[in-house]
Amino acid sequence: MTEPDPSSHDTLPAAKVLPQRRLNPSLVWLVPLLTALIGGWLVVTTVLSRGPTITIAFSSGQGLEAGKTRIKYKDVDIGEVTAVTLSPDRRHILVRARLVRDAIPYLVADSRFWVVRPRISGGTVSGLDTLLSGSYIAMDVGRASQTSDTFTALDEAPIVSGDRPGRQFTLLAEDLGSLEVGSPVLYRRVPVGQVVGYRLSADGQSVAVAVFVNQPYDRYVTATSRFWHASGIDVSVDAAGVKLATQSLVAVALGGVAFDTPDSDEHQPEASPEQNFVLARDHDQAMRRVETDVKRMQVRFADSVRGLAIGAPVDFRGIVIGEVSGITLDPATVIGHPQMRVSLQIYPGRLVAAVGGRSTAIRLSDEQVARAVAKGLRAQLRTSSLLTGQLYVALDYFPAAAPAALGRAGSVTVLPSVPGDMGELQQSLTRIAHSIDRMQLDVLSADARRTLGTLNTTLSHADGLMGDVRSQDLPQLLSTLQSLQQTLDSARQSLRPDAPLQQDLRDAAREVTSAAQSVRNLSDTLQRHPEALIRGKPGDAP
Repeated sequence: MTEPDPSSHDTLPAAKVLPQRRLNPSLVWLVPLLTALIGGWLVVTTVLSRGPTITIAFSSGQGLEAGKTRIKYKDVDIGEVTAVTLSPDRRHILVRARLVRDAIPYLVADSRFWVVRPRISGGTVSGLDTLLSGSYIAMDVGRASQTSDTFTALDEAPIVSGDRPGRQFTLLAEDLGSLEVGSPVLYRRVPVGQVVGYRLSADGQSVAVAVFVNQPYDRYVTATSRFWHASGIDVSVDAAGVKLATQSLVAVALGGVAFDTPDSDEHQPEASPEQNFVLARDHDQAMRRVETDVKRMQVRFADSVRGLAIGAPVDFRGIVIGEVSGITLDPATVIGHPQMRVSLQIYPGRLVAAVGGRSTAIRLSDEQVARAVAKGLRAQLRTSSLLTGQLYVALDYFPAAAPAALGRAGSVTVLPSVPGDMGELQQSLTRIAHSIDRMQLDVLSADARRTLGTLNTTLSHADGLMGDVRSQDLPQLLSTLQSLQQTLDSARQSLRPDAPLQQDLRDAAREVTSAAQSVRNLSDTLQRHPEALIRGKPGDAP
């Protein structure tokens, strides 16, 4: 084995340290990097530009399709339905929708959604464009400050949008009448608003009707304004007769609400939206003056009160001074001679107004009423219309009435009454009928038959006598008539103005007149100087 030569190590070259070579990036790697950057930017942009997702609960899914049904605000697309599912309790349809980012401020707690379909309401037709384009979801932005992403849709489109200028008022009515959502609100027969809703009160005794009055007409609703049913044709029958009132053609079909302010309250401040108004039956009831001074009285009638209604007028010689407020049967008189208790509301202010408002002594105190009753003041039922049979209560003086005193029923004054005009007529007819019943008609009939027989015999004799006269005395009768004619001719000649007899009569009349004048002079002289019968005419010589 050959061993290396130690001296060969000295001949090897020395080692050199070289720096590591860096690889230059290739252009191929720039493409995926750029793609990743662009993709990330698109993702971020999409996420940032994506709008909110909301959930809307509908009672029905009719016309709703995911990916097709649009959401619009004022006919501008702001979103699309992304999913339609059933709620866990299966009572509602849950619609998930994505809106554009600009719609975020619209999502407040009282925003409203509904499905737009063809609809006729309040005399207007809406949603006809959906017949071609299909149904869509409309939105109305509310005014609340709180935001929300869950909403409950309306079954019908709202009548008034949230941004319409105007004010809403609540009317309290006994019943809804012919009103419906969309019925017009009229001011001096001009449409100024609409009925936007109604609900039954909690106790079920009244109906709250919500009406919206547009600007600038809402300023005409003052604190003392009056509202009433303005149905198309209003026919009423009361103690004043038959009344017929009409409104616009829209009100004929849909009914309506009208309002006005009494002339005496024209300068009242505008009403606040929280103020409630009473919805009256008609114009007369609404504009009736509010009476603050009321005198309550009661009258008991033995007559039938059929035709007398609550609200019938109380009349004093043509002036309406009150109204009927109640009609009941007096339980103490049910057996025997029943009487009806009629409660009255008397307004002394109307009597004051009837005398020109200058009298302050008309207060209808018990002392004043008692003095009037002592002078014959009584209450009476009278017929206001023979056509309708309506009655009213008349207060008048009956001097021939039986004496009566003012009564009391607790704190209420009780006025005495007299039978009504129809009652008096019925009593007269009853008395006549009773008199006829008491007559002995059989005896009268026999006497009448005997009288008729005697009359028949007399007429037969008279007929025979006239026959004898015609056959025997006719020539003599003609001669008598001729003599009478001659006598009349002579009298006519004597009565002519130029006849001597007429002249003699005129002369005699003048003489009689002169004699009468002399007698009158003598009478005057004796009246002035009765002693002339003894002493002679004054101034004559003794």
